[in-house]
Parts: sequence; structure tokens; C-alpha cells
Amino acid sequence: MKIIIIGSNGSGKSTFARKLGEILDLPVYHLDYYYWKPGWQETPPDEWNEFIRNLVQEDQWIIDGYYGKTLDMRLEAADVVVFMDLSPWVTTYRVIKRRIQYNGRSRPDLNEGCPESIDWPFIKYSWNFRRDKRPAVMEKLKKYSLGKKIIIIKNPKQAESVLYELRTRGRSDSNALF
Repeated sequence: MKIIIIGSNGSGKSTFARKLGEILDLPVYHLDYYYWKPGWQETPPDEWNEFIRNLVQEDQWIIDGYYGKTLDMRLEAADVVVFMDLSPWVTTYRVIKRRIQYNGRSRPDLNEGCPESIDWPFIKYSWNFRRDKRPAVMEKLKKYSLGKKIIIIKNPKQAESVLYELRTRGRSDSNALF
């Protein structure tokens, strides 16, 4: 099974991916971990595209991260797409909370040498994700929907419900949900 989890920063992608990976016993790839080098250095575009091309060729995975420029490659390869479409109030609150929680340290889904930080453009990106990115995401979901399971999660309670349902059904019956 190949699952991608997309959404705004602060939408809970990494946490959902980690929990889903534990339930389904699938490898989880947090794109932030691979994209950001120590000191918040970006991976060069050619190297990043090659990494994504190779990653989607693996037999099974959960990939979390938005990264719009490579989204088509991941959507094409995925069996299941989970779109974390949460309110900007929730995502912005979580971004600020995460900054406090990991003050001066790298989050588990980031490389060492990438301490949690926050600035006004980052907060604005989170707040405006639904307005600025959601329409294109919805178009892409429509374009790639044939033969794929699309799950749109609107709130944290719904995310927990999906995980609970999978936990109670077990890995062998997860295809019924997905």
C-alpha cells in the first residue's frame, strides 16, 4: 500500500503518518526530514526530484508532506491520499504550540541541525493555506482520483476516528477502510 498525507503545516500530517505507520506496519517518510539539511539548507531541485522519483518506486510507504512541486509524482504513485484540510485556527495554533514545545530543538520529523523556528511568513503560509493552496489541491485530487481512495480530514477528531477504526480492524482488514 502507498499512502500520501498532505496538508498545511500544523495540520498534523507527521503525527498522523507516524501513528498510521505503526498501525499498518508501513515505512514512513517525513519529507521535511529529507528535504531540509542541517542549518535549514534546502535540497537542490534536481537532487530532490530524483529522491522523490526513487522513493515512489518503493513497494509500500507512507509519505507525509505537501511539497507542491513534486506532488504530482506522489499522487500518481499513491493508492490512498489523505488530505488534512483543517481550519487555519487549528493549524496556526499548532504551529505556534510546536514552536514552544520544540524551542531550540529539532522535531523528530526533521534532521538534526534544524531547530524549530517560526517567523511571520511561516505563520501567514499556515493561515492562508486553505485560501491559497486548497483549490489546486482539490483539482489535483479530482484529476488523480480514479482508482485511488481519497480521504479528506476536516478536524482532529476525524483524524483520531480514522486511526481508531484502523486500530480496531487491524492491518489485514485495513483495505476495507482504504
